[in-house]
Amino acid sequence: MLKKRDVADCHALFELLVDPAVFPYVRQKAHSYDEFVFLTKQTIEAEERGELISRTIVDEWGAPIGTINLFDISNQSGFLGTWIGKPYFGKGYNKVAKDAFFEELFFSCDIQTVFMRIRKENVRSYMAANKLPYCTLANEFRRDVYEQINEKEDVYNLFQIEKDQYHLHLMRTMQDELEIKEA
Repeated sequence: MLKKRDVADCHALFELLVDPAVFPYVRQKAHSYDEFVFLTKQTIEAEERGELISRTIVDEWGAPIGTINLFDISNQSGFLGTWIGKPYFGKGYNKVAKDAFFEELFFSCDIQTVFMRIRKENVRSYMAANKLPYCTLANEFRRDVYEQINEKEDVYNLFQIEKDQYHLHLMRTMQDELEIKEA
């Protein structure tokens, strides 16, 4: 489902990125293919410096369909940015990609908290976040971060995923699967 970013994937990803159903919601906006290649190279270099973690989401045939990133890494936390091309909406790729990414972040990269800032008008992403059983709306109890992301105007909801909550979710899921097999 995930692989390290590679400039070779830029053409397929750029075609998906520029779709009006996707483009307004991505953090790294590229208005041309060349700009997208440049941003991809910058992303790869930033990951080498430990500033972010970025992966390409691929379908079951290995074709690039989007990206998933952890930006602004600081104090064992960072902000999640995910986008998937419109032809792949509603097919379950978002959840599978997030599960694989969280597994890597929490158990291989020593990340403790993943924040998601979601534009209040972005109903698709809001609904996707609410479907994750380990994800919490954090507008109230992480007020400092909420105010930071809405410094200029109130446009984002803040969600968070804690390593402990995610780990508990995994253990419950494994226990449920074990009980089903034993039944």
